[in-house]
Amino acid sequence: MLRIVLVLLAIWIVLGILGAVLRGLFWLTAIAAVLFVATAAWGWFTRSRKD
Repeated sequence: MLRIVLVLLAIWIVLGILGAVLRGLFWLTAIAAVLFVATAAWGWFTRSRKD
């Protein structure tokens, strides 16, 4: 489960950087930021529930 969360977080970082670099794709950065926060919260919540 942790591996999946880390892979998703890496994908969101790459998409965010890509959106910041390419002109006119700022919306991609915003979506990647929202998905990054949601994935991090989901991963943190599921890990803290198991302990």
